[in-house]
Amino acid sequence: MRGILLSGGFSLLLSFFFVPALIKALKKKGFGQVIREDGPTTHLVKRGTPTMGGVAIIAATTLGYSLSHLVIGVPPTISSLLVLALVIGIGAIGLLDDWLKISKQNSKGLRAWQKLVGQALIAGIFAIAATNFPNERDLTPISLKLSTVRDTSITLGVLLVVILAIIMILGASNAVNLTDGLDGLAAGAAILSFLAFILIGVWEFGQSCGLEPSAKCYEVRDPLDLAVLAAAFAGSVAGFLWWNTAPAKIYMGDTGSLAIGAALAGLALTLRTQLLLVALGGLFVAITLSVILQTTYFKISGGKRIFKMAPLHHHFELLGWSEITIVVRFWIIAGLCMALGLGLFYADWVVG
Repeated sequence: MRGILLSGGFSLLLSFFFVPALIKALKKKGFGQVIREDGPTTHLVKRGTPTMGGVAIIAATTLGYSLSHLVIGVPPTISSLLVLALVIGIGAIGLLDDWLKISKQNSKGLRAWQKLVGQALIAGIFAIAATNFPNERDLTPISLKLSTVRDTSITLGVLLVVILAIIMILGASNAVNLTDGLDGLAAGAAILSFLAFILIGVWEFGQSCGLEPSAKCYEVRDPLDLAVLAAAFAGSVAGFLWWNTAPAKIYMGDTGSLAIGAALAGLALTLRTQLLLVALGGLFVAITLSVILQTTYFKISGGKRIFKMAPLHHHFELLGWSEITIVVRFWIIAGLCMALGLGLFYADWVVG
């Protein structure tokens, strides 16, 4: 538990103090946000706000997690190191995308297929590596079984596990990216999801088959250290959110949104809660579905729309809702989704 508190605390403080320095450096270089011309007109005032704030989130998470282990004197686990490597790799793709947008001064960076191929490649490497490194109980970071709120009896095999991991990582990273359209929206929702993973990791450790063998115990390789890593992510995003709330002083950019989504998927995979991610990240799922529905209906109806604009938060902006109202109400929805996910997780334990 001390590691969780130290990891979250270090990451929060590091992020809180990193971000102003990053804002100053980005302003000096003139690295400002490029705003879509076809978006809500109220967003045009945001043009030029420093972006690529995800660099601070990734750095604070990595350093906060590392410092907590140095203080406690316990080495990091392979599961957490693999998730961190995944986040850094996916974040690097986002950083390149942000850089191209700034250098070209338009809202298009990498082409969609280039971004997806890069993400899939990194996700695939992560998944293959995570199906190796068994511990003394022959547990690998990612199980070869399908998991819902825990591992099921359905064995997928390496190939299907790798494919599933790629789909989850691409889906989650791009879902957070779509949600990152209003000041503080994606960051606040992500913090709630990371807090849920802290609780899940702690519970799985306390009920681990290695400690408490029973019919209900959890076969997870490094649950407690994954909770420590989740705390680092929660802390770093919270420190960033201080500067990202409306009116935002900095945006996380694709660097941050893609990395956060990869972190959520990586934690779900390594904690054996793959399908539970749908509930814990319910807001991200809903916003992604709004884009899919809008695009599909537009094509099959000959140009008609379900929403005034997608993603969903822009629809409410065009209805006249203020940005802060949308963000707070969507945070409430994210909190309810987190509660639903934790409820399903605990219900599985109660029912057995």
